[in-house]
Amino acid sequence: MEKLPEKPPEERILELLAQGDLRAAATETIRAHGPQTLTILRAVLRDEADARDAFSQFAENLWKGIGAFRGESSVKTWALRLARNAALNQRDEAWKRKGRRFATGEASAIAEDLVTKSVVRVERQRQALDRLREQLTAEEQLLLVLRIDQSLPWNEIAEVVGEETNTLTKRFERLKERLARLARD
Repeated sequence: MEKLPEKPPEERILELLAQGDLRAAATETIRAHGPQTLTILRAVLRDEADARDAFSQFAENLWKGIGAFRGESSVKTWALRLARNAALNQRDEAWKRKGRRFATGEASAIAEDLVTKSVVRVERQRQALDRLREQLTAEEQLLLVLRIDQSLPWNEIAEVVGEETNTLTKRFERLKERLARLARD
C-alpha cells in the first residue's frame, strides 16, 4: 500500500489545535519552527548562551500560550513574534551580566582562522559586519535577520514586528542607507 504524503506542519498544527490537543500542537510548533527560530535568535543576540536562554523562554511562552493562538496570522509568524519578544527581553536583561562569556573553543577557532589568508580576510569582514550590526538597535537587527538572513516576505515580517508593511520597507531603506554610511566611515 502506498504511503500518503505527510501534511505540512502548519496544517498539522491547526488540526491539533482544532482537536484541542494543545500539548501536541505546541510540540509540533516547536519542532517545525524551532530550528529557524534558534537561527534568528543567534543572529540577533550574537551570543550562544543568550540565544539559548531566549530560545528556552520562547519555547516556554509558546507552550503556555498555544491555547491563546487566534489564527489571525500563520502559526510560524505567531511563533516568530514570540521569539522576537524573547530576544528583546533577553537583551534587556543583558545589563545584569558584567561581561561577555568566553565560549569554549573560541580561542582555538580564532587561531585556526589565522592559518589561511583567505580565512583571515573572511573573518575580518565578518567582524566588520558584526561591529556595524552592534551599532544597530535590536529591532533593526531583527529586521535585517528576518529580511536578509531568513528571506521572509514583508507581510510576514510586518506581522512579526507588529508594524505596517509600508513603514517597514521605508525603515529598511533608511537602515540600508545608514549601514552604507557606517561602512564608509
